[in-house]
Amino acid sequence: MNKLLDNIDYPSDLKKLKTDELPALCKELRQTIVDELAVNPGHLASSLGALELTVALHYVYDTPDDRIVWDVGHQAYAHKILTGRKSRFCTNRKLHGLKPFPSPEESEYDTFPCGHASNSISAALGMAVAAKLTGQQRHVVAVIGDGAMSGGLAFEGLNNVSSSPNDLLIILNDNNMSIDRSVGGMKQYLLSLNTNETYNNMRFRFARWMSEHGFMSDNRRNGIIRLSNAMKSAISHQQNVFEGMNIRYFGPVDGNDVKEVTRVLRLLKNMTGPKLLHLHTVKGHGYPPAEKRPTIWHAPGKFNPVTGERISAGENKLEKETAMPQKFQDVFGHTILELAEKNPRIVGITPAMPTGCSLNIMMDAMPHRTFDVGIAEGHAVTFAGGMAKDGLQPFCNIYSAFAQRAYDNIIHDVAMLNLPVVICLDRAGLVGEDGATHHGAFDLAALRPIPNLTICSPMDECELRHMMYTAQLPGKGTWVIRYPRGCGSRPDWRCEMQELEAGKGRKIYSHTGDGPYGQKTARTALLTIGPIGHDAEEVARQLDITHYDMRFLKPIDEDILRCVAEQCDVVVTVEDGVRNGGLGSAVTEWMDDHHHPVHVERIGLPDSFVEHGTVAELRRIAGLDKDAITKTCLREAGIDEA
Repeated sequence: MNKLLDNIDYPSDLKKLKTDELPALCKELRQTIVDELAVNPGHLASSLGALELTVALHYVYDTPDDRIVWDVGHQAYAHKILTGRKSRFCTNRKLHGLKPFPSPEESEYDTFPCGHASNSISAALGMAVAAKLTGQQRHVVAVIGDGAMSGGLAFEGLNNVSSSPNDLLIILNDNNMSIDRSVGGMKQYLLSLNTNETYNNMRFRFARWMSEHGFMSDNRRNGIIRLSNAMKSAISHQQNVFEGMNIRYFGPVDGNDVKEVTRVLRLLKNMTGPKLLHLHTVKGHGYPPAEKRPTIWHAPGKFNPVTGERISAGENKLEKETAMPQKFQDVFGHTILELAEKNPRIVGITPAMPTGCSLNIMMDAMPHRTFDVGIAEGHAVTFAGGMAKDGLQPFCNIYSAFAQRAYDNIIHDVAMLNLPVVICLDRAGLVGEDGATHHGAFDLAALRPIPNLTICSPMDECELRHMMYTAQLPGKGTWVIRYPRGCGSRPDWRCEMQELEAGKGRKIYSHTGDGPYGQKTARTALLTIGPIGHDAEEVARQLDITHYDMRFLKPIDEDILRCVAEQCDVVVTVEDGVRNGGLGSAVTEWMDDHHHPVHVERIGLPDSFVEHGTVAELRRIAGLDKDAITKTCLREAGIDEA
């Protein structure tokens, strides 16, 4: 029984507690999250690390009228429980249950979407300026953590914070982590950043006196801040980047001490002007297994909450039995190392996901040729472009949904010069429980119009190896290889790699006339791209319909299209991406451009954001499973299912 938490449904209930009771509440809240995530997997370590901060924020501020903008959403499970969703927390990330990340569509306490990183400062600044312009007495807080400060948008927001009249409070939840260990100059800067204690105490008292005596009006604030910064520099013999931008800096503070965080937030609450509170927290705080291995416990799967033993596999290692299907990401990881051992020009790049995309396999063996650039997808692509321009062969691995933030970089900094960069889009298609912010739904449609790109998707692990091998050969230009989350289908995935002809697909199954519908299916063809071709292959064999794995979206195989145009009346396309703009659209456009009166029926994701659930559940709902493919093929072939 949770003596305190059982009586708290909303922040208004939380405010009835005494400050001395908050540590006990945090202990109950932590155990609740651990117990629930042990059976219903989710993002554990980040939420545990931000738990005391969450309690303090809702204790001090009057939410939802006061705005808390989270960045990233991994931190926010305690926030969900304290804001009216405690009884439904067991449905988190399940079909029709609570969303995986905070969303204004779910709760008025969720002020802005936060499935991707680095947007909190910009969004919160917009809210703070809106409050000033509309005369609303409202506090706005941006909570940025888990390495999100390394994203370029965060610095764009900081730059604007310093030049716009606002009272924004930025809380930097510094746990020295993103998902893997954070990297780069910002990480080193935050590790070494310190503020003189004597100065901090003096500044707190001085700021309070100035406010009480009316000296903190907008037209005086900048001069006072500059004076404060000069005092700080003189006393501590340094100036930090935030104060260099005229944003008042406070900290570092122990972010896992709920009473201390509460005390500091009360001091800062009514202070005018932009402020940044720097908190040091421990990812996984209060649960020893997560503290010891925060990367693994970022999203550990099911586990025993008492012993910390993980029940589901999750560590990114090669299976003991190599003759087993592997995760596509692991096949990528082992293949790039194999290629790099033979090709000294190959380098690997990832934005904060070396373990998630399995680049850590090459990183362990060749640390000098692998680069984790932090949460900075646009930089990752342009960095790869610079390397390629001067003779290297970069493989830049980015989750498909996160690559959306690098769209201009792909066009301007890589494709325009047709540089030899291989962009590997992991987690393409439906990813399951992480929901709309993480589905790799738009890559095919978004990238297809860009000149100079070769865009492909492997049906299985051996095809992935062939594509990676081909892409790194001289003179191939810019390649995009997209593949899904999860395991493939080939126990013999360690195949000998072969060069593929760009833009050439393959026939998987030919109509025989001996199927259940005789010649009725002879004039229908199935065209697919990517691993969803396995489901289509089963349907094709069951219904006796010719099936092609297109392999390449761009250039598209015109020989296959010409063949089906001459032999078929109906073409059914299947893709694990949005229906508008992808493979089906490309086939339709080609048929129209070449004046072929072939009907193209497109199967793909709908023109809406697909929510969360298992991949199987979502494919069924989206009309992308085997049953939907079967019904579509029968209907288009003119066969009565009854």
